[in-house]
Amino acid sequence: MKGRLGREYFEGLYAESSDPWDFQTSEYERNKYERTLEVLGERRFERALEAGASIGVFTEMLAARCDELLAVDVSERAVTTARERLAGRKHVVVERRTLPEEMPGGPFDLIVASEILYYYTKEEMLATLRAFERELAQGGVLLAVHWRRETRTYPLQGDEVHELLLEHTRLRNIKTIYEPDYRLDLFEDPS
Repeated sequence: MKGRLGREYFEGLYAESSDPWDFQTSEYERNKYERTLEVLGERRFERALEAGASIGVFTEMLAARCDELLAVDVSERAVTTARERLAGRKHVVVERRTLPEEMPGGPFDLIVASEILYYYTKEEMLATLRAFERELAQGGVLLAVHWRRETRTYPLQGDEVHELLLEHTRLRNIKTIYEPDYRLDLFEDPS
């Protein structure tokens, strides 16, 4: 089993490219972002957390739906770029954090985990899920979306992450979307 991909790995990627996954130009990313927002419906979120915000491309889109948005990423380089992108939005805070060790305090009525949970080992991913569940507000939602194509680089695969979420969460799964390239699951706190 591969170990967790940590801060050094991501700092290296951002040292080589300011946008290593082409978030700003990729049709895949644009379609995934639009679908993600669509799944959230018209709901407005009082306080949201985006885990793995990278350079803030999706953060910028999500910000319009939130009264407060905390966007976190493990890479200081990515955080610097995201802060520049979001500088005019006073209700958005971007911080460098390593999850789950530096999980911010909630409650959050929305937590977005987009393409980050497969960088963890199974045990670390489940610890992150527990941290999300702990900080999710009553009636809040957790949205997870991950790349489905196989990659040998990551400790977990996208479908594997979603199966683990379904098997181990106390949250209620209210929506699942399978696309050839990604899977999206929306979970809701049942209390």
